[in-house]
Amino acid sequence: MLSALLVEREREVTALSHPAFCGVSRQHLGELLDELEPQWQARCEGGRHDRRRGARRRQAGAGPKYELTFRDRLVVTLVHLRTGLTHEAPAVAYGVGSSTVGRAIAEIRTVLAERGFAVPDRPGLRLRTLEDVFAYAEAEGVALRLDGAETQVRRPRAGRPGRRAFVSGKRRQNTIKTTTFSDGQGRMLFSGVERPGRMHDQSAVRTEGIAEQFRQRPSVKAKVDSGYRGLTKEFPHQVSAPPKKPTDDACEGEKRAWHEARRRQFSARICVEHTNAELRLWAPMRRFTGRRETYTQTHRAIAGLISDRAAKRPTRREHSTELVLARDAAS
Repeated sequence: MLSALLVEREREVTALSHPAFCGVSRQHLGELLDELEPQWQARCEGGRHDRRRGARRRQAGAGPKYELTFRDRLVVTLVHLRTGLTHEAPAVAYGVGSSTVGRAIAEIRTVLAERGFAVPDRPGLRLRTLEDVFAYAEAEGVALRLDGAETQVRRPRAGRPGRRAFVSGKRRQNTIKTTTFSDGQGRMLFSGVERPGRMHDQSAVRTEGIAEQFRQRPSVKAKVDSGYRGLTKEFPHQVSAPPKKPTDDACEGEKRAWHEARRRQFSARICVEHTNAELRLWAPMRRFTGRRETYTQTHRAIAGLISDRAAKRPTRREHSTELVLARDAAS
């Protein structure tokens, strides 16, 4: 009877590592194990050193053992980030307490959030700040696409200062706003700039210093939507936004030209909308039910995992559209 229960529990644990639960492939999971386990062990040893206030007094391996190995901790964190399951669900599968799962998720989520964002065709290089994104775009000649997104969060308690700051004027809900940067093929380069939902998209990136980045790197270009029209006015040769709608008394030719210019601009930047849609595949990015203080870490951890997969997509080269005769006209 006991052996049957152990076999059943092993099946449950193995099922949690399936991509349907954890959101990453088997190969990606193995790469994360190799990359993050040394970092996690170093953090644990550093924490023990701080608590001891000195060097180790006992032999290595002494003391209580971890109830969850690093692989188990990584899997339960990915399952929580992907599905939004409570801590009790994986705790039952692993036969531990929900507090043990909660501590494991808090540890691994921090490590995942500090990884940064993968870069296409540059293994080992990761972007962690807005300055890194603009430096990469300038060096590689990448035209950036940026777009804002909102995630519903829990309403702050009554009486707290700044309670109205999270009420989005667009969605009429309590939200946190983020900004995503991608290249022309929709591969995520950066996602962050977390601000309360009441703040305008353009104000959010300006408080992060995007205007200074455009001034320092005049060769970097970006395509945006109408919410960033102020950046277009300030940097007309770098930032491209949809054209303004002509007046009702404009001629038919002007209206047709506006429709075509608007269609072309939307077609060029629709890839960043698809990038934001990838974030919505993870449950916390559709509706975040945790503490708002942990939203930034959760968002960065999920976005970093998405960038890993996006960076592996092959780069599509743009072909010339110049017309060439198939044969000599004289012949």
